[in-house]
Amino acid sequence: MDAIVESFRLGGIWMYIILAVSVASLAIIIERAVVLYFKYNVGASAFMAQIQKLIMQNNIDRAIKLCNSAPEKALPRVVKAGLTRANKNELEIGNAVEETTIEVVPEIQKRLSNLPVLANVATLMGLLGTIVGMIEAFNGLGAVSADKRQEVLSSGISLAMYATAFGLLVAIPCLLAHVMLNNKARQMVVEIDQASVRLQNLLISRLRGGIQAQPADGQGG
Repeated sequence: MDAIVESFRLGGIWMYIILAVSVASLAIIIERAVVLYFKYNVGASAFMAQIQKLIMQNNIDRAIKLCNSAPEKALPRVVKAGLTRANKNELEIGNAVEETTIEVVPEIQKRLSNLPVLANVATLMGLLGTIVGMIEAFNGLGAVSADKRQEVLSSGISLAMYATAFGLLVAIPCLLAHVMLNNKARQMVVEIDQASVRLQNLLISRLRGGIQAQPADGQGG
């Protein structure tokens, strides 16, 4: 702990700027991870299998109730928009799904683009701190005797490197987190696009009479 405190003291104001960037980055990473992996995420394959089964049974009301059971999830919101227009024409179904998708996708991608920016800021602040530190080290050579200059220069440069090291320590995890979260967001968007097409095809087939009411499991026969 003493070494960390000392490195902050020697690194100067740049260390505190980078620390502020790291706090902002961590807040975004935690918030986005919670949203993408828990709040908005749903098992797309299993969910759409249930929706398809209910549509095939012509049980639109139960399909809507299934969506209502997960009101904050991204995919159920899009699917519900189409289901609520199930008895309208093809254009209205498509427009409802598209409008909700346009609302949901930016919420999924929200703040993710900030992470590479913050990583770059941390790196650049580290480099700037190092450059300023080296300038101060060279300027200080004139105040010491010739036999002390080598020692003063090496000491000044090593201290100046603290800022760059800290900047990189913040930037690298930030970029890795961005890759992970961005991949998850892309996966969710692809799932929504695929489910939207599948839903519209099912509902349009139903409108055209391609789907007849089928008994639910355990009934009929």
